[in-house]
Amino acid sequence: MRQKKNAVLSCAFLTLFLLLIALLHAVDVAPIGPEGTEIGLSRLNGAVRDLLPFRPGIYAVTEFLGILALCVCTAFAVLGFSQLLRRKSLLRVDRELFLLAGLYVLVLAVYVFFEKAVVNYRPFILPNEASPESSFPSSHTVLACVSFGSAFLLIPKYIGNARLSDALRALSASAMIVLVLGRLLSGTHWLTDILGGALLSAALLCAFSAALNFFMERTNKNPPGAREGD
Repeated sequence: MRQKKNAVLSCAFLTLFLLLIALLHAVDVAPIGPEGTEIGLSRLNGAVRDLLPFRPGIYAVTEFLGILALCVCTAFAVLGFSQLLRRKSLLRVDRELFLLAGLYVLVLAVYVFFEKAVVNYRPFILPNEASPESSFPSSHTVLACVSFGSAFLLIPKYIGNARLSDALRALSASAMIVLVLGRLLSGTHWLTDILGGALLSAALLCAFSAALNFFMERTNKNPPGAREGD
């Protein structure tokens, strides 16, 4: 039941994400970006940009948290590799880690796609850049939601101590919220960049959760034999 609910939610969030892209291409498009770049929903985006100018301090914090999010991804990659070394077979590595690897690859593919298929450019040119950069969807928002969100889902499986597990999940959720809000408050993105990143991340995480539930249900119906080499 939960599996189907998450699948439906994933489709709903993806539909909203695509609808947002359509709106950005068709509604209230004006050259309010750097070097006259055109931005959809310009009145809304422009108002938020004027309210939230660039803040280097908050920007630096979000950059650090982005590195932390990458460290979380690396930790799960190391876990999967260690299982492969111990169990001496790819087939014996946890299914959850295969699904997580697929999620990471999908996020990377989305990032590359939107670097080429530009929807919006940043509200301004960063000091270390020479030209406008693609900014939709916010890559830091997607990174934060996917890395910390997937960790939130998987931590109970790999941390046996309930208090430590709860603490790490709380830290994951807090880091995700701080990074997403910080990216908006730093002024480095349009409001719709953040919203697009959140919608896309929600679609990906719901699909990931649906896949996890699917394999959990199959495992419960057909319990595997004890694994060797753990």
